[in-house]
Order: sequence, then C-alpha cells, then structure tokens
Amino acid sequence: MEISYQLIGAGLLVGFLVGLTGMGGGALLTPILVLVFKVPPLAAVSSDLVTSLIMKPFGGAVHLRKRTVHLALFGWLAVGSVPFAFLGSVIIGRLGHGPHAEAVQSTLKLVIAVALVASVIATVVRLFIERRQRGREPEPLVIKPGRTIAIGAIGGLAVGLTSVGAGTLIIGMLLVAYPQLRPQQLVGTDIVQAIPLVASAALGHLLFGAVQLSVTASLLIGAIPAVILGARLSSSAPAAVVRPITVGILSGSALALLHAPTALLFGGAIAAAVLVSVPTLLDRRAAGRPGSPDDARVPVAVGE
Repeated sequence: MEISYQLIGAGLLVGFLVGLTGMGGGALLTPILVLVFKVPPLAAVSSDLVTSLIMKPFGGAVHLRKRTVHLALFGWLAVGSVPFAFLGSVIIGRLGHGPHAEAVQSTLKLVIAVALVASVIATVVRLFIERRQRGREPEPLVIKPGRTIAIGAIGGLAVGLTSVGAGTLIIGMLLVAYPQLRPQQLVGTDIVQAIPLVASAALGHLLFGAVQLSVTASLLIGAIPAVILGARLSSSAPAAVVRPITVGILSGSALALLHAPTALLFGGAIAAAVLVSVPTLLDRRAAGRPGSPDDARVPVAVGE
C-alpha cells in the first residue's frame, strides 16, 4: 500500500475544516480527489466516506466533552439519516458497477456538483438566519420529530450518493428548522450525528462501492490530528475568515466539475466568498448593537 504525501496534506486541510466548522468533509474532499488527484468519482466518494467514518469520531469526542452536542436532535436525525445513507450508497454502488458504469461515473460528477451548490446555498442561508437571530431573546427549542427525521433522511441520501451533505446540507436545514440553536451546538451536533450516518453510508460503499485503501490511509494520517485540533479551536475560530475560503472552494469545485471556463470558475468562487462575507460586514457596520445570544442557554422541549 503506497502512502501519498500529497494526500496526507489534503487530509490535514479537510480534517481541520471539519473540526473547525462542521462542514467541508465530503464537500471538499470528494472534489479534491476527483479534480486534483484524478480519482474516479465513485472511488472518490467511497474512499472519502471511509475516511470520514474514522475521522469524525475524533472531532465528535471533543464536542461531547465540551457539551456542545444536542443529544435529542442527534437521536431523531439518526432515525432518518442511517437507513437513507445506506440506501443511497447501495443505489450508487450498484449503478457504478453495472453495464453503464462509465455513464454513471460521468453523471455522478454532475450530481456531486449540484450537491456542492446546494451546500453553498445552505451556508449562505444559515449565515443570514444567524444574523437575524442575534440580539433576540432565545425561544424554547421545541423538537419536531417528523421534521428532524426528514432532515436526516435528505442528508443521509445525499451522503450515500455523493458523500456531500453530512456537514453543510444538514447544518443548513437544521438552522432553518431550529434557528434557536447556538452555532457551537450546530457544529457539535452535526459532527456527532454524522458518525452513524457516515458509518451506514461507508458500510454500503465497502460492500458495493470502490474504496481505495491506499487513498484512505494517506488521508487519515493527515485528517485525524487535524480534526482534533480544529474541534478544539472551534469555539474561538475566526469564522469570518474560514467560511468565505471554504465557500469559495466549494463553489469553484462545483464549477470545475461542470467544466466551466476558467474565468467563470474563479469569478464564481470569488462571488460566493464575497456573498458569504456580507452578514459579517453588516455586523461590523452596526456598531453598538446588542450582543449576540449565542452563549445564552436555550431551554429544550419536545413536541410533535
């Protein structure tokens, strides 16, 4: 088994971003594998999921110790995400090894690109909702099991098919459904709920996908220490710097997978990075506004 120093570097970058922001795992790693390392799309998805399966518990353990995991939400999300993640992996694995495997690999690039665009949109929506909630008294968090299971199912299916969605898509949907959640709770809950989700998807890809163990091993050497460091820094991280960079990379990756011209690729990446910076710029202009309620404790109630 050959170890690649370039892949170790990619693992360092992605692991750090996953621990820091709760996003960026499949959304960054899969397109990096496809575009930079020329790994076939199905093998990239499969190898990424196995990498995430081993990497995410390290970041999740840090957040559990810091008590930034909403355990009730975690449970309901897993009810939807686990079976649908396995279903998605079985579907794409079967199609990827069928008589039309080459066409499926090409189509999978398009599906990954669409998932990346959805991730960028979810991130932008999340930031504007967070900004609107600042300065308000936190409302009781009423957990809606049906809504939460549906979020898990949508995210799980996306992860099983593309490896994208465990972070950005589910965090975006959670914030729309539960704007009372603090940012630290969003990140912590998402990383921990992704563990059974990714485990289910990874099992499907181990059985039916195209995991490349040499790729996975190299990525893990860099990703494991990086995700621990990122999770430890998550409460004090300069999100205003990290988010635009991450969103720019996601947008550029999506456009590259769609074979966009170079000018459009860079222009789209820059535009997305600027757009995601708007809430922060607006906050800086609003001097003297009330403090953010992020540190306020949110009472929890379970509803239908």
